[in-house]
Amino acid sequence: MSQSDKTKPFQLVGLALVAGAFIGGIVLMVTKDFRMAGIFAGAAFVVVILVLAMIVLTMSPQLPPRENNNPHDV
Repeated sequence: MSQSDKTKPFQLVGLALVAGAFIGGIVLMVTKDFRMAGIFAGAAFVVVILVLAMIVLTMSPQLPPRENNNPHDV
């Protein structure tokens, strides 16, 4: 397992945190209501983390190329 495979979940959670903070900041600037901004930030975090998890689940791992590409040697 490579280093990038180990840090990928933290990168995805960080991206979701940034998106949640961005949405919360926008809502806070528009409404001046901290409670509503927190609700929207939390909801945005949850939605982004779910979407990213679904995208990661659909990606298949890339197999390294082999010298003898025989389809029966699986």
